[in-house]
Amino acid sequence: MISGFATPEGTKNFRVKQGSILGENFNVFQDLSLSNVGIGTYLGNPDSETDTAVKDAVKKSIMSGINVIDTAINYRAQKAERSVGKAISEIIDENKISREEVFVSTKNGYVTNDGDIAEDLMQYVIRELGKPGIIKEGDISPGYHCMTIPYLEDQLNRSLKNLDLECIDLMYLHNAVEGHPELSKEEFLTHLTSIIEFYEEKRREGKIRFYGMATWECFRTDEGNNMFLSLEKVIDIAKKITGEDHGFRFIQLPYNFHFDQAYIKENQLYKQEQISILECAQRLGIGVFTSVPLMQGKLLEWVKNCQVFSNFSPSVGALQFVRSTPGVLAPLVGQKSDAHVSENLEVMKIPPFSENEFYDTVKKLVS
Repeated sequence: MISGFATPEGTKNFRVKQGSILGENFNVFQDLSLSNVGIGTYLGNPDSETDTAVKDAVKKSIMSGINVIDTAINYRAQKAERSVGKAISEIIDENKISREEVFVSTKNGYVTNDGDIAEDLMQYVIRELGKPGIIKEGDISPGYHCMTIPYLEDQLNRSLKNLDLECIDLMYLHNAVEGHPELSKEEFLTHLTSIIEFYEEKRREGKIRFYGMATWECFRTDEGNNMFLSLEKVIDIAKKITGEDHGFRFIQLPYNFHFDQAYIKENQLYKQEQISILECAQRLGIGVFTSVPLMQGKLLEWVKNCQVFSNFSPSVGALQFVRSTPGVLAPLVGQKSDAHVSENLEVMKIPPFSENEFYDTVKKLVS
């Protein structure tokens, strides 16, 4: 297994190697220099052809100035993690990077099978998780989510093996509110307290560096919605357990021209002030990675026809806007083909919008 983890010195070295223009495309957070675009690995069939495509896309992305790599154990039935692991291993063996230069995040919580084993989901779950007692009746929600400690520990160990890493930089609890609509808010926060205690234990063991929540709805919806979650309350739990040195430092949520709630909606309460989730995260010292910047390609035609972005290709225009939004560390763009990697990462050849340029762009979009 590959030892080490992303470090301030390693990620700074990665940034410096990119040169003057690319060097502007990094945000420093938790003393780490993180590229302001990351690669996501969600889509694709669980087959060997896609394995190779994802591995090659990750390698090319890294060589194009990306050092933020995002995956999840349920993506492509564990095969996305394995593709990421192979990409990192190969590029380290080629002496092109060191482990300390790249930031790797994954997620657990959803119930998945193994794409390398010819079994359906329930056969796999019964044999691999039920019989050993890792999960028991009632642990899995109707949405095929499980957040018991034995299950999360099992999944963490599988992720480490899949990625071939001794330590994961960031472990997300994956869509936990969304995966358990049957729980009251009090019941959910009780579960979350136990999970944060568990993640802190894994930090002490050196298996993870940071943890957080990858979400779809809970941080973007209205407070009256059953799916709503207060980020301030979550961080209060982490502080009560570990103090100011807690490891809950990141969240992930959707943000693009269609899903604009993270920037627009003032749904979070921070010290009695109603503010957006992006503003709230900044004040709480939480980094925000965003998903679906291109809406899986569905936004490209809209961007193409938008005069505001006429100087950019559609994918570059969309990524430029998202990554320049105050409070966003990096959009995570899914890309597998060589052509898409080349097209999307043209954005790494230009600096992000300045604050004034971003606000001017917003004014043009709403006028």
